[in-house]
Amino acid sequence: MMLTSKSPRTVLLVAHHLAKLCLPDYLSKFSQHDFTLPRLFACLVLREHQKKSYRGVVALLRDCPEWCAAIGLEKVPAHSTLCVAFGVLTQGQSLASMMEQVVEWMRERRTLGDTIAIDSTLMDVSSRSRHYEQRCRHMADPNRKTADKKRSKSAKRTPKLTVAVDSRSHIILSHKTRTGMGSDAPGATPKGSVLVLVERGCCG
Repeated sequence: MMLTSKSPRTVLLVAHHLAKLCLPDYLSKFSQHDFTLPRLFACLVLREHQKKSYRGVVALLRDCPEWCAAIGLEKVPAHSTLCVAFGVLTQGQSLASMMEQVVEWMRERRTLGDTIAIDSTLMDVSSRSRHYEQRCRHMADPNRKTADKKRSKSAKRTPKLTVAVDSRSHIILSHKTRTGMGSDAPGATPKGSVLVLVERGCCG
């Protein structure tokens, strides 16, 4: 069973420490040096941990100045700043390097298991599920055997997420996003990004 922390302050401090190891303080020397990337990352992790909106986590940080002081945050960033930071930090290799660092920590503490589980899920792009729409079409025309062109095009745009987790600790080792339906097998081949990340982070 995965050991998790219920303390928001602890989550904030660990996230800041992790980001300090993997992220630069600023994207460039021309960046506005109000907030470092590790501090913004820590605020974003706290937001996810507490399941709050950007405005919600800003209010939480303002109510807890001692948390801000613990990571050297002299003022609380605006909700728009956190929104922009989320877009910046979720691009490129920043998250991959931090995931590898977490895996290294767990390997040192011998908390990783011997097996990996890989699974994927499709994300509905509307409030109506794909199964519901297919049933509606079948009821309207029982003789229909193939999907119409409009639905086929939308199937190609359906978001799909593949995740690899350690079966013992349940920690996420790697992930892959793409669009379209189809088999999960390509993501588990040596050339697939999921298995390559797993091998580098856990089994390498």
